[in-house]
Amino acid sequence: MTTVAENIVATLRQNNVERVYGLPGDSLNGFTDALRKDGTIRWEHVRHEEAAAFAASAEAELTGELAVCAGSCGPGNLHLVNGLYDANRSRVPVLAIAAHIPTAEIGSGYFQETHPQELFRECSVYVEYVADPVQMPRLLEIAMREAIEKRGVAVLVIPGDVLLADAVAPRTTRIERTASRVIPSDAELQRTAELLNGADKVTILAGAGVAGAHDEVVALAERLQAPIVHALRGKEHIEWDNPYDVGMTGLLGFASGYRAMEDADVVLMLGTDFPYQQFFPAKAKHVQVDVRGSQLGRRHPVDIGLVGTVKDTALALIPLLSGSHPTKHLEDARKHYAKTRAKLDDLAVPAGKHKPLHPQYVTRVLDRLADQDAVFIPDVGSPVVWASRYLTMNGDRRLIGSFVHGTMANAVPQAIGAQAAFPERQVIAMAGDGGLTMLLGELITIVQNKLPVKIVVFDNSSLNFVELEMKAAGFVNYGTELQNPDFAAVADAIGIKGFRVDESADLEDAMAAALAHDGPALISVKANRQELSMPPAVTAEQAKGFTLYAIRTVLSGRGDELLDLASTNFRQFI
Repeated sequence: MTTVAENIVATLRQNNVERVYGLPGDSLNGFTDALRKDGTIRWEHVRHEEAAAFAASAEAELTGELAVCAGSCGPGNLHLVNGLYDANRSRVPVLAIAAHIPTAEIGSGYFQETHPQELFRECSVYVEYVADPVQMPRLLEIAMREAIEKRGVAVLVIPGDVLLADAVAPRTTRIERTASRVIPSDAELQRTAELLNGADKVTILAGAGVAGAHDEVVALAERLQAPIVHALRGKEHIEWDNPYDVGMTGLLGFASGYRAMEDADVVLMLGTDFPYQQFFPAKAKHVQVDVRGSQLGRRHPVDIGLVGTVKDTALALIPLLSGSHPTKHLEDARKHYAKTRAKLDDLAVPAGKHKPLHPQYVTRVLDRLADQDAVFIPDVGSPVVWASRYLTMNGDRRLIGSFVHGTMANAVPQAIGAQAAFPERQVIAMAGDGGLTMLLGELITIVQNKLPVKIVVFDNSSLNFVELEMKAAGFVNYGTELQNPDFAAVADAIGIKGFRVDESADLEDAMAAALAHDGPALISVKANRQELSMPPAVTAEQAKGFTLYAIRTVLSGRGDELLDLASTNFRQFI
């Protein structure tokens, strides 16, 4: 007889699932043993279930296909939660198998008992408890379809005894993802065209929803003579081969992106869930295109909301546009972008001898030496800032991360999933020292699973972005210092080739050697702790905060910090 677990594995195989990320446990034994017997699906063993969920999230993001992770009962599957939040908020298809305590013990306060279906509800599009083998494989099929069609996380909570029970109806079904075209009505398109045709200054804000629509969005910009500002998740999809690109907006963005938005009469939002309300211009009209109607007007009131896929909506809209827009708005935005880009590039230079390296320079060297189809994964915090400003996209490179959930420690576990899915591709984790050490055990996963991941560590001995937030709010830095080991030596001890860089003059050779190494490699760079990542517009409140920080720092007897801060960042203000 076929067990429920064996039927699950057969269904996953039927749907081209090649690996499952997880950590074994007694309640999960039926499932892991079914994987062993099957032999066609690889068990990607990690050291923490959070990493399993992150790895699955990265695989789903890069492939667009269903990825799978698993955790044993109680604490085991609870560790999945943070990575599943990330996957769900990034809208990628992930199936999680959450093993549960024995059916007969549920509700008794049994060892490791939790209520997984309640705990996973907020981080999933579907979660269901399998109480009896008769529910399978139907619930599995529903869960997979929910994950694929809604692009989110589906969780099946299954007691260990149900996994080991005989399957009642052991069929296997292949779930095909649909590829629909969604276009607004003719009346909505006409109304939108009239608004756009009557505007002198249109700016496009492009998000992750422009994936696969690069040429159509560029053609739309040409027709409107509109600069294109991108949100962070739109960078990899629209920045490259785009004469209308004027950079990013938002807290991590460029002054030019902020200005192009602020000067617009109409902002055309394409496939974006850009969250920061303060960066939307108050005087402009807003048109939003999103395939999910519930997103319309969520971040800023819209004058016209259109439900549609970006590519198809752009193609339908272009013939309705007059093509007679003034060019001044675009020309001004491009000139401002050129100046902003030059200023940013001026910061990406070597530091003086015996000085900590500027992270801008580290990222620029990485960008130049990395493969043309490299996958970059920055940790949340300052590595995201440097990635957004100094990595160059080209249509083949990918840039993924925890850009919506915003959690520390995403880079290395997501690199595990990316490298497992693409073993021949260069995968680079841009790790903060805080993020790396939070899930340090996953360095062992990289070695054990023979994954040639490359890791660049920005070692500034601090939770650097948190310190910046404290400064901006007027607080003296507290509780943010990190006492770090020599990460290169740690890597060597684990079985990863380690490189340490304390001088700018040594960076290029070490970076090239690390990237070329046949196997996993880690390059630890002593980065400047006091480097400021200035937002595109500094508010009066932020200026006040920095003033308060300075006063409080002097009064606390730590005035030397201000001298270091000034000497490091003087070049940003000249």
